[in-house]
Amino acid sequence: MRAKLVGDPTSDFARIRFSIHLCAGEFSSNNRYNAEKNVRFNKALHFVEEQGMPKIADIQETPNPNAVKFILKEPVSHGTSHSFKSREDAAGNSMAESLFDVGNVVSVFYMDKMVTVEKTDDAEWDEILPDLAVPIRAAESVAVSNGNGNAATAVGGAIAAAASDDPKLREIEALLDERIRPYLAGDGGWLEVVELEGEVLKIRYEGACGSCPSSLTGTLMAIENMIKDEIDPTIEVVAV
Repeated sequence: MRAKLVGDPTSDFARIRFSIHLCAGEFSSNNRYNAEKNVRFNKALHFVEEQGMPKIADIQETPNPNAVKFILKEPVSHGTSHSFKSREDAAGNSMAESLFDVGNVVSVFYMDKMVTVEKTDDAEWDEILPDLAVPIRAAESVAVSNGNGNAATAVGGAIAAAASDDPKLREIEALLDERIRPYLAGDGGWLEVVELEGEVLKIRYEGACGSCPSSLTGTLMAIENMIKDEIDPTIEVVAV
Protein backbone atom coordinates (compact mmCIF):
# COMPACT_ATOMS: atom_id res chain seq x y z
CA MET A 1 0.00 0.00 0.00
CA ARG A 2 1.34 3.41 -0.91
CA ALA A 3 1.68 5.81 2.00
CA LYS A 4 0.00 9.18 1.66
CA LEU A 5 1.69 12.37 2.79
CA VAL A 6 -0.34 15.02 4.55
CA GLY A 7 -0.03 18.43 2.88
CA ASP A 8 2.53 19.19 0.22
CA PRO A 9 4.31 15.87 -0.49
CA THR A 10 7.34 17.69 -1.91
CA SER A 11 8.03 19.74 1.22
CA ASP A 12 10.76 18.73 3.68
CA PHE A 13 8.33 19.51 6.47
CA ALA A 14 5.98 16.81 5.16
CA ARG A 15 8.87 14.39 4.78
CA ILE A 16 9.81 14.83 8.44
CA ARG A 17 6.30 13.91 9.58
CA PHE A 18 6.27 11.03 7.09
CA SER A 19 9.58 9.71 8.46
CA ILE A 20 8.18 9.80 11.99
CA HIS A 21 5.11 7.86 10.86
CA LEU A 22 7.28 5.26 9.17
CA CYS A 23 9.25 4.80 12.37
CA ALA A 24 6.00 4.21 14.20
CA GLY A 25 5.18 1.33 11.88
CA GLU A 26 2.03 3.12 10.80
CA PHE A 27 2.40 1.69 7.31
CA SER A 28 3.77 -1.67 8.40
CA SER A 29 2.25 -4.82 6.95
CA ASN A 30 2.75 -6.68 10.24
CA ASN A 31 -0.51 -5.43 11.75
CA ARG A 32 -0.99 -8.44 14.01
CA TYR A 33 2.35 -7.85 15.70
CA ASN A 34 1.57 -4.15 16.18
CA ALA A 35 -1.87 -4.96 17.58
CA GLU A 36 -0.38 -7.36 20.13
CA LYS A 37 2.11 -4.70 21.18
CA ASN A 38 -0.72 -2.20 21.64
CA VAL A 39 -2.72 -4.62 23.75
CA ARG A 40 0.23 -5.23 26.07
CA PHE A 41 0.96 -1.50 26.35
CA ASN A 42 -2.69 -0.67 27.11
CA LYS A 43 -2.78 -3.42 29.73
CA ALA A 44 0.27 -1.95 31.45
CA LEU A 45 -1.12 1.58 31.19
CA HIS A 46 -4.39 0.51 32.81
CA PHE A 47 -2.48 -1.09 35.68
CA VAL A 48 -0.43 2.08 36.28
CA GLU A 49 -3.57 4.22 36.22
CA GLU A 50 -5.18 1.96 38.81
CA GLN A 51 -2.16 2.42 41.06
CA GLY A 52 -2.60 6.19 40.85
CA MET A 53 -0.60 8.78 38.93
CA PRO A 54 -0.26 11.81 41.25
CA LYS A 55 2.67 13.27 39.30
CA ILE A 56 2.03 11.74 35.88
CA ALA A 57 -0.45 13.50 33.60
CA ASP A 58 -0.28 10.94 30.79
CA ILE A 59 1.71 8.02 29.40
CA GLN A 60 1.99 7.80 25.64
CA GLU A 61 3.42 5.46 23.06
CA THR A 62 5.95 6.97 20.67
CA PRO A 63 6.88 6.24 17.03
CA ASN A 64 9.69 4.12 18.45
CA PRO A 65 7.97 0.91 19.64
CA ASN A 66 10.65 0.48 22.31
CA ALA A 67 10.20 3.94 23.82
CA VAL A 68 7.43 5.43 25.93
CA LYS A 69 6.80 9.04 26.90
CA PHE A 70 5.67 10.13 30.35
CA ILE A 71 4.00 13.56 30.52
CA LEU A 72 4.37 15.00 34.01
CA LYS A 73 2.23 17.50 35.89
CA GLU A 74 5.29 19.37 37.13
CA PRO A 75 8.67 19.89 35.43
CA VAL A 76 11.75 17.90 36.38
CA SER A 77 13.96 20.38 34.49
CA HIS A 78 13.56 23.81 32.96
CA GLY A 79 14.82 24.37 29.43
CA THR A 80 17.63 21.82 29.63
CA SER A 81 17.72 18.29 28.29
CA HIS A 82 19.15 15.31 30.14
CA SER A 83 20.14 12.18 28.24
CA PHE A 84 21.64 8.98 29.64
CA LYS A 85 22.65 5.90 27.67
CA SER A 86 23.66 3.69 30.61
CA ARG A 87 23.51 3.31 34.38
CA GLU A 88 27.05 4.68 34.54
CA ASP A 89 26.07 7.79 32.59
CA ALA A 90 23.25 8.37 35.07
CA ALA A 91 25.51 8.34 38.14
CA GLY A 92 24.40 11.09 40.50
CA ASN A 93 20.96 11.53 38.91
CA SER A 94 18.55 9.75 41.24
CA MET A 95 15.61 9.48 38.85
CA ALA A 96 17.69 8.21 35.93
CA GLU A 97 19.58 5.77 38.16
CA SER A 98 16.30 4.38 39.51
CA LEU A 99 14.91 3.94 36.01
CA PHE A 100 17.98 1.98 34.88
CA ASP A 101 17.75 -0.10 38.05
CA VAL A 102 14.35 -1.36 36.89
CA GLY A 103 16.21 -3.38 34.28
CA ASN A 104 15.86 -3.72 30.51
CA VAL A 105 16.29 0.05 30.09
CA VAL A 106 18.42 1.23 27.16
CA SER A 107 18.21 5.00 27.61
CA VAL A 108 16.56 7.74 29.65
CA PHE A 109 15.82 11.24 28.37
CA TYR A 110 13.98 14.03 30.11
CA MET A 111 13.29 17.71 29.64
CA ASP A 112 10.76 20.00 31.31
CA LYS A 113 7.61 17.87 31.84
CA MET A 114 8.60 15.01 29.53
CA VAL A 115 10.42 11.79 30.39
CA THR A 116 11.17 9.27 27.65
CA VAL A 117 12.37 5.78 28.53
CA GLU A 118 13.63 3.29 25.95
CA LYS A 119 13.55 -0.42 26.73
CA THR A 120 15.31 -3.41 25.25
CA ASP A 121 13.64 -5.12 22.33
CA ASP A 122 13.01 -8.29 24.33
CA ALA A 123 11.19 -6.63 27.23
CA GLU A 124 7.41 -6.18 27.10
CA TRP A 125 5.60 -3.07 28.29
CA ASP A 126 3.19 -4.98 30.50
CA GLU A 127 6.21 -6.28 32.39
CA ILE A 128 8.26 -3.11 32.70
CA LEU A 129 5.94 -0.09 32.54
CA PRO A 130 4.46 -0.39 36.08
CA ASP A 131 7.98 -0.50 37.55
CA LEU A 132 9.11 2.50 35.47
CA ALA A 133 6.27 4.60 36.85
CA VAL A 134 7.52 4.22 40.44
CA PRO A 135 10.74 6.33 40.25
CA ILE A 136 8.97 8.86 38.03
CA ARG A 137 6.28 9.29 40.69
CA ALA A 138 9.05 9.83 43.23
CA ALA A 139 11.00 12.33 41.12
CA GLU A 140 11.38 15.79 42.59
CA SER A 141 10.01 18.70 40.61
CA VAL A 142 12.26 21.70 40.10
CA ALA A 143 11.69 25.41 40.42
CA VAL A 144 14.93 26.56 38.82
CA SER A 145 16.92 25.59 35.75
CA ASN A 146 19.28 22.65 36.08
CA GLY A 147 21.44 20.56 33.76
CA ASN A 148 23.60 17.47 33.48
CA GLY A 149 26.89 19.32 33.25
CA ASN A 150 26.93 19.90 29.49
CA ALA A 151 28.15 23.22 28.20
CA ALA A 152 25.50 25.52 26.81
CA THR A 153 26.73 24.92 23.28
CA ALA A 154 25.91 21.23 23.66
CA VAL A 155 22.45 21.80 25.08
CA GLY A 156 20.69 22.99 21.98
CA GLY A 157 17.69 25.22 21.51
CA ALA A 158 17.55 28.78 22.77
CA ILE A 159 20.36 28.28 25.32
CA ALA A 160 22.87 27.19 22.68
CA ALA A 161 21.79 29.95 20.28
CA ALA A 162 22.18 32.60 22.96
CA ALA A 163 25.63 31.30 23.92
CA SER A 164 26.94 31.14 20.35
CA ASP A 165 28.61 34.05 18.56
CA ASP A 166 28.09 32.39 15.18
CA PRO A 167 25.16 34.09 13.36
CA LYS A 168 24.72 31.06 11.10
CA LEU A 169 24.36 28.75 14.10
CA ARG A 170 21.81 31.13 15.59
CA GLU A 171 19.78 30.88 12.40
CA ILE A 172 20.00 27.10 12.41
CA GLU A 173 18.96 26.87 16.06
CA ALA A 174 16.00 29.18 15.42
CA LEU A 175 14.91 27.04 12.46
CA LEU A 176 15.20 23.84 14.49
CA ASP A 177 13.25 25.39 17.37
CA GLU A 178 10.44 26.50 15.09
CA ARG A 179 10.18 23.69 12.56
CA ILE A 180 11.79 20.51 13.90
CA ARG A 181 12.08 20.20 17.67
CA PRO A 182 8.36 20.64 18.51
CA TYR A 183 7.45 17.65 16.34
CA LEU A 184 10.24 15.47 17.72
CA ALA A 185 9.27 16.41 21.28
CA GLY A 186 5.67 15.55 20.50
CA ASP A 187 6.83 12.00 19.82
CA GLY A 188 9.10 11.73 22.85
CA GLY A 189 12.33 12.73 21.10
CA TRP A 190 14.64 15.68 20.75
CA LEU A 191 17.56 16.97 18.73
CA GLU A 192 20.69 18.68 20.01
CA VAL A 193 23.26 20.59 18.01
CA VAL A 194 26.70 19.31 18.97
CA GLU A 195 28.69 21.77 16.88
CA LEU A 196 28.95 23.57 13.58
CA GLU A 197 32.41 22.84 12.23
CA GLY A 198 32.97 24.62 8.95
CA GLU A 199 30.16 23.44 6.68
CA VAL A 200 29.35 20.35 8.75
CA LEU A 201 26.54 20.54 11.30
CA LYS A 202 26.78 17.73 13.85
CA ILE A 203 23.53 16.83 15.61
CA ARG A 204 22.54 14.26 18.19
CA TYR A 205 19.12 12.63 18.43
CA GLU A 206 17.78 12.04 21.92
CA GLY A 207 14.92 10.17 23.55
CA ALA A 208 12.67 8.12 21.30
CA CYS A 209 14.57 9.42 18.25
CA GLY A 210 17.89 8.04 19.45
CA SER A 211 17.45 4.55 17.99
CA CYS A 212 14.77 5.28 15.41
CA PRO A 213 15.91 4.13 11.93
CA SER A 214 14.15 7.01 10.18
CA SER A 215 16.16 9.53 12.22
CA LEU A 216 19.27 8.51 10.31
CA THR A 217 17.59 8.45 6.90
CA GLY A 218 14.46 10.40 5.96
CA THR A 219 14.35 12.81 8.88
CA LEU A 220 18.06 13.64 8.66
CA MET A 221 17.82 14.28 4.92
CA ALA A 222 14.76 16.49 5.36
CA ILE A 223 16.51 18.56 8.03
CA GLU A 224 19.56 18.99 5.82
CA ASN A 225 17.45 20.03 2.82
CA MET A 226 15.54 22.54 4.93
CA ILE A 227 18.76 24.14 6.18
CA LYS A 228 20.23 24.16 2.67
CA ASP A 229 17.13 25.82 1.23
CA GLU A 230 16.64 28.44 3.93
CA ILE A 231 20.08 29.17 5.40
CA ASP A 232 23.14 27.83 3.56
CA PRO A 233 23.23 25.49 0.54
CA THR A 234 26.72 24.24 1.51
CA ILE A 235 25.71 22.84 4.93
CA GLU A 236 26.01 19.08 5.48
CA VAL A 237 24.13 17.57 8.44
CA VAL A 238 25.47 14.46 10.14
CA ALA A 239 24.19 12.56 13.17
CA VAL A 240 26.73 11.60 15.81
